[in-house]
Amino acid sequence: MPSTNQVPHLETALTGPLLELEEHLLNQQPQIEAWFRKQFKQTPAPFYASVDLRNAGYKLAPVDTNLFPAGFNNLHTDLRPLAIQAAQNAVTAACPIADGVLIIPENHTRNQFYLENLAVLQEILLAAGYEARIGSINPEITEPTELSLPSGKTLTLEPLTRQEDRVGVADFFPCAVLLNNDLSGGRPEILENIDQTLLPPLDLGWANRYKTEHFGHYQDITQEFAQLIDIDPWLITPLSLPCGPVNFKERTGLETLADSVNEVLKKTQTYYDNHDIDCQPFAIIKSDSGTYGMAIMSVNNPEDVLSLNRKQRNKMSSAKEGRVAEQMLVQEGVYTFENIDDAVAEPVVYMIHNQVVGGFYRVHTGKSATDNLNSPGMHFQSLSFQTACATPDQNQAPDASPNRFYAYGVVARLALLAAAREIDQAKRGLLSEPSA
Repeated sequence: MPSTNQVPHLETALTGPLLELEEHLLNQQPQIEAWFRKQFKQTPAPFYASVDLRNAGYKLAPVDTNLFPAGFNNLHTDLRPLAIQAAQNAVTAACPIADGVLIIPENHTRNQFYLENLAVLQEILLAAGYEARIGSINPEITEPTELSLPSGKTLTLEPLTRQEDRVGVADFFPCAVLLNNDLSGGRPEILENIDQTLLPPLDLGWANRYKTEHFGHYQDITQEFAQLIDIDPWLITPLSLPCGPVNFKERTGLETLADSVNEVLKKTQTYYDNHDIDCQPFAIIKSDSGTYGMAIMSVNNPEDVLSLNRKQRNKMSSAKEGRVAEQMLVQEGVYTFENIDDAVAEPVVYMIHNQVVGGFYRVHTGKSATDNLNSPGMHFQSLSFQTACATPDQNQAPDASPNRFYAYGVVARLALLAAAREIDQAKRGLLSEPSA
């Protein structure tokens, strides 16, 4: 039998608004689910995504949406059937004639956590009834390479090849190609203009994508959603401002960045004052493109930006794959008041197609309620997130596990819909760079 862990305790007295939001979502569930069905019919969901949420008690909002999720090994195994069914739906929607899926991974050969994720992702696709093989663009992979994992599983990486307008491995060239590589290092030439369904499109890799674009769509969606169910959109929306270019090493653009921080803090303080929220506003500065928790910091006032030392400036300028972070996003800081064994935690929701397939808590013993938890030293607690986010229980209290998780699933799917609109915009060639 699975563990019966409950939602981690919220160490704050400011739980009223969240409880009210959860109760309101429960009461509006039929209307909410009908709205989601209509939205995803108009704009199909990505193949998969994960969303990092922050629960402040008075606010529940996404802070990051990953279109190349790399934590499938952290999902509760009891929910695997949900992922398998969702994968069948996702592949059928993208490529109805597909009998196989080619996975293109990150160039990791020693990151055991990532490789365990890759193994589980392959298992899900195999269980869904598709041949699934892994084609690596890592130049070190020149022949089929079998890797032994700590879990006892084995993983075979094969060198990716191209024949005319199709990519594959050996004699395997399926119509569905699934990226599990966020393309921080750029767009691989081997994947350009292929005659296969690439999930998601190349334009959604970090070589092209901006978080500003995503959160712009998210803000539009939450305005629509809030009007539909009559809530204040601020409860589920982080204020986000683009800023750039910024060169941390040369200290150029820092004054403009400090002004953006000041604007976010002032607007947040005004809302706190109007709603009697007894918390100090803070802002998160992060690279407008990129992941892995790099080039991100929490600040309490504009002077924090102007007084950065050399080590801090070097850290903020460094992104994945050796890229230099220049375009920045200043975002309203959302506290995380969830706590597991005296350590701060934040929920991460995983989705395949338009279905929630589970999630986990990211936990960090060395961070505070205002810090970025996606950093070295984090660990994951899947047992606390063992029920699907789409199965509320009207007979339990609004903050009982299945109901709080339903609220998480609703907000995560709003972010998923924003990603769907990003993809639709990319397919129509309408993506634009952020304006400062």
